[in-house]
Amino acid sequence: ADQLALIGCGGRGSGAIGNAIEAGVGPVKLVAMADLFPARLDISFKTLATQFGNNVDVPPERRFIGFDGYRSAIDCLRPGDIAVLATHAAFRATHLEYALNKGVNVFMEKSFAADPGGIQRILALGEEAEKKNLRIGTGLMCRHSSARKEMIERIRDGVMGEIQLMRAYRMDAGDRTGPVPASQNELHWQIRHPYFFFWVSSGRFIDYLIHQVDECCWIKDAWPDRAQGLGGRSPNSGDCGQNLDSYAIEYTFADGTRALVNGRFIPGCDADFATVVHGTKCAGQFSGNVHAPVTHLYK
Repeated sequence: ADQLALIGCGGRGSGAIGNAIEAGVGPVKLVAMADLFPARLDISFKTLATQFGNNVDVPPERRFIGFDGYRSAIDCLRPGDIAVLATHAAFRATHLEYALNKGVNVFMEKSFAADPGGIQRILALGEEAEKKNLRIGTGLMCRHSSARKEMIERIRDGVMGEIQLMRAYRMDAGDRTGPVPASQNELHWQIRHPYFFFWVSSGRFIDYLIHQVDECCWIKDAWPDRAQGLGGRSPNSGDCGQNLDSYAIEYTFADGTRALVNGRFIPGCDADFATVVHGTKCAGQFSGNVHAPVTHLYK
């Protein structure tokens, strides 16, 4: 059986372990876990052990707490096993490098880095993995949608004509954060509230809208070469985080095709969560609310 180590025991990490066990492509066993916070690891372990029984074999000596816990957890694996990297983006490149140096395959959640330097490091590590014949899977889950894959095939076959425009939206009430409580360790507090701080998660725009941007690039089968954007913050919001409340980015591809990606996180406003594509022959919807596979062509 392939052995798994979980680095980062929040909802995404625990969910990824569940997906791996339920995928049915081969026997897998969770053998090590690591997290910065003991309570989070304990909850994750108890939930996974209850749900998956014999697929979870993580005795106390293979549960690691602290910033260096990832090393100990990955050290429990054999070459060719799988590390599931599900902390926030600030730590991804460091954890990925260690796993590859140990000859371990990786599944890593998005987002992948909090800044351009981190992304450059991730790309270089990807090239290293190829040389070592190691695999890196990523948490851009819409790429695994059979409905979207079918629509991509139709787009490639020319059913929609030439793609001219894509529109992608993620707009909801959002959330806000107050100041750090005096009783809290500020570093730990920021890590516990990751989406409000750029250094931890890359912030709301990249961590949330990465899926919408990725869908547009997938539809186009290209990367844009230009981007310009607008952003704003509602007056008197009282939010102590670093995010803006609204983002509107226009991406332009080499042939002039545009992708409009809009995010707005303000209570009491119209909500929308969808990706729409316009071709010279017809338009279509590519993605629906909370990533639902709502895919269809319009007449």
